[in-house]
Amino acid sequence: MAFNRAQMQREAATLAAAGVFVGTSSWKYPGWLGRLYEPARYEWRGRFSSARFARNCLREYAEVFKTVCVDAAYYAFPGEALLAGLAAQTPADFQFAFKVTDEITVRRFPHLPRFGPRAGGRNPRFLDGERFATAFLRPCETIRARIGLLMFEFSRFGPEDYASGREFVADLDRFLGALPSGWPYAVELRNAAWLQPEYFACLARHRVAHVFNSWEAMPPVAEQMALPGSRPHPALVAARFLLRPGRRYAEAVRAFAPYEEIRDVYPEGRAAGAELIREGLQAGAGRKTFVFVNNRFEGNSLDTLAAMVAGR
Repeated sequence: MAFNRAQMQREAATLAAAGVFVGTSSWKYPGWLGRLYEPARYEWRGRFSSARFARNCLREYAEVFKTVCVDAAYYAFPGEALLAGLAAQTPADFQFAFKVTDEITVRRFPHLPRFGPRAGGRNPRFLDGERFATAFLRPCETIRARIGLLMFEFSRFGPEDYASGREFVADLDRFLGALPSGWPYAVELRNAAWLQPEYFACLARHRVAHVFNSWEAMPPVAEQMALPGSRPHPALVAARFLLRPGRRYAEAVRAFAPYEEIRDVYPEGRAAGAELIREGLQAGAGRKTFVFVNNRFEGNSLDTLAAMVAGR
């Protein structure tokens, strides 16, 4: 089913009222102009302004959806000014999901230019609860009521990082146990073999959700959903449909950009998203469910979400 702005606006509001929040991963996509975004809103002196669009399009996004995943927080700790700006463009019932900054979640800095001389080295702030509380949570206090999800995304660890999943779970257990309580925490793994009872039991002890994630080397979301204990938090469920399993990120970018239309339908992924929405509705208002879709999942997350919502 194709995305229809007015219909999605109604559907998203109805779902959110029942505790189910559907949205996209990030929102600044010119490929959505003419479908989600009205180009005339971003004109300056008769021409489309990319700067005006990037600065203001969240306001129009929030006229339709009730949540969004803020990927930018993964790359830098969010300051109060940034958070205030996000909140100012959205209504009071809008819920943000933030990826926790990678300074907390990477054990070894990737070989990327943005890490400069730190690239390849060990991260002394890995799972540093005090650093997380001061640099991430403290600014977030200013919009705490607007935060629906805080996700610790762990990229795939290699044998040089952990000899086994149990070692990681032990570190994760200590970290989660030291965090300030009352926040909607969730964990996203990229090591498929670590989706074991010990991992889910750790999350359950600390009332932390597992993020069902569709990713290159992860099992399909439906398989993750079928694992015993995979909903460790009774009141919080989250999923991110990012890539079709088996497809690399760079391949998806080449195939799908500028994300104007669906290029590769993934029926099993759509069905898993629809099932999570349906499950959230059946669970009732005592549970919050977040379902996020990225453009690199099928080519256009607006159409993918429309299909998931229609299939619920």
